[in-house]
Amino acid sequence: MAYLKGFIEEFLGYLASVKNYSYNTLLAYQSDLKDFIDFCGSVSLNEEEISKKIKEYLEYLKKRKYNPFSIARKISSLRSFLKFLDVEKGFNIGFLFLDSPKLPFRLPKVLSLEEIEKLLNSPNINDPLGYRDRTMLEVLYATGLRVSELVELKLENLNLELGLIRVLGKGSKERLIPLGDYALKFLKTYLEEIRPLLINKKSKNFVFLGRRGAPLTRQRFWQIIKEYAKKCGFENKVSPHVIRHSFATHLLQGGADLRALQMMLGHSSLSTTQIYTHLDYKKLKEIYEKHHPRA
Repeated sequence: MAYLKGFIEEFLGYLASVKNYSYNTLLAYQSDLKDFIDFCGSVSLNEEEISKKIKEYLEYLKKRKYNPFSIARKISSLRSFLKFLDVEKGFNIGFLFLDSPKLPFRLPKVLSLEEIEKLLNSPNINDPLGYRDRTMLEVLYATGLRVSELVELKLENLNLELGLIRVLGKGSKERLIPLGDYALKFLKTYLEEIRPLLINKKSKNFVFLGRRGAPLTRQRFWQIIKEYAKKCGFENKVSPHVIRHSFATHLLQGGADLRALQMMLGHSSLSTTQIYTHLDYKKLKEIYEKHHPRA
């Protein structure tokens, strides 16, 4: 199995250099493919045996009652790997036989306007770190950034005069996102009064810094959000991605154009953005049922 491990390392290098995938995406591929390698054991396999092992692996996942979304992700990783072996290495394994399970339609979780307001107001802005947290929450809700995009923001990404931030998202695609008045106000004050209190040699030009001056990690900011959500009484409903979903949903409900929303979210396909129209239809259905005399 050692040679297959070697191909996985080469595949990850291909995704990084040719496909320009992010570090977090590469970690996800690595984890999925490691699971498959561990399942296969140390036996050296030929092409026919690899195909057989993959089918056994999928049956194993189903018997272990893995979440359909987890199985679909693992299948996607395997399909990409097999395609790499077929196209780049001349294997003849075949990857089209890998069918993903039928997934239930799942609407993203969102917070109401009242819940968002409560969450934004939860940090103590009289404390420097509390002011930083409030600023990060305001920017996150104002822009719909992914959490990795938020913690990786640098000073050169900001144009406070025009009220814009420049983001390098998935696939190194650049986009400009406007900041609302609240986020802009907090960001200016944070940069002028709070960030200078935290800055040191480790800070470089990152916007949001931790207590000791290093840039915040994704994991730490996720913990921060959970702490404030617990304080607000809805701990299990909140994550950075839920705030991103809330940003998109509230914009759409306010009449935003779907194409503009696609650009702000950094979606490569409009079909990804269209999931938020289902949320809007759900709201319309509730209003109809509540107010129509024959509903």
